[in-house]
Amino acid sequence: MVLATGLYRASHLVVGVLAVVQHQRGSVLSWAGLAVALSVSLLVFGTARSRGWFGTWPPLVDVVLVGCLLPFAVYAGGANRPADLAWAMLLGGSASAVAAVAFVRPIAVAGAVAALVATHTAGYWPTGADVAVIAAHLNAIVSSAVLARVFWWYLRRQGTLLDAATEQVLAAETGRARYAERIAHHRALHDTVLATLTAIASGRADADALPVRERCAREAAYLRRLVQQQAEEDCDPGTAAAIERAVRSAESLGLRVNAQYHGPADVPAHAADALGQAAAEALNNVLRHAGTGRACVTVTGDGRRVVVTVVDRGVGFDPRVVPEGLGLRFSVGARMRESGGAADVDSAPGEGTRVELRWPA
Repeated sequence: MVLATGLYRASHLVVGVLAVVQHQRGSVLSWAGLAVALSVSLLVFGTARSRGWFGTWPPLVDVVLVGCLLPFAVYAGGANRPADLAWAMLLGGSASAVAAVAFVRPIAVAGAVAALVATHTAGYWPTGADVAVIAAHLNAIVSSAVLARVFWWYLRRQGTLLDAATEQVLAAETGRARYAERIAHHRALHDTVLATLTAIASGRADADALPVRERCAREAAYLRRLVQQQAEEDCDPGTAAAIERAVRSAESLGLRVNAQYHGPADVPAHAADALGQAAAEALNNVLRHAGTGRACVTVTGDGRRVVVTVVDRGVGFDPRVVPEGLGLRFSVGARMRESGGAADVDSAPGEGTRVELRWPA
């Protein structure tokens, strides 16, 4: 609507420039009125462009100066015929269009249009214009306001419908993602926990054997995370799935991971993927360098912001002495920066290591 009313005003200003150049070249008041119309138009539409909408005061100034007072100034400058005054009157149509979309309350719009109708009737009357000419012009003022208001209402209505449709699509996508995640969990349960329990119950596996106990511990941790996610439904499916893949990958290599999810984490798919891959690399570093078989992963969210921390109580290192390796620099830090996030590493010899992943940064 800003663009449409701006083009409407521009067409009227072009007519005004041509009229003054051709017929009122010697009228100082006509040139001054044209300058005022140009200045106020720049104020109205420049403000609307910078702020995203018209506001209240610029359109009000436009109605008063350009719409109501300009015709009288041009008339005082010698434009005493209807044809000479037409360009100034024409600007009243674009002034009414701007008022129709800028003023929220219908009574304010009606007041602006009424003021334009009254002043333009009074401005045309001394020139001896025919009633038909005056009526046609007043009809243009009212029609401009009505059409602009209808278009504005229609665009808002279409925007509301589009937002509702987008929300429905997002809800459907979220539902499908959760369903797919449940199916994946069911398959994982069948292939891991149920398989282990069946082997123990049938006597094919010794429950006291160390490998069996370690596998049971990993699968018990997985069950705890699954129960937590299903009960709280706090973590966005994309983020939860990405972090869960990282955790299970590390567990398959023998690392015992305690993962906790707290708070919503509604982030885009590329951010969830970056968080998952960075967390996977942080857990790989625990396996390679920490000298411990345990790690803790925590996911917290606040609205649209998510923080993932990977903590171990291993040997640690001094970041001032030991430079960041390929994993921390490229697989963790660079990946988070490329996705719009950030990564921090906090460690000290004998104190373990803490890697914090944030999105957005």
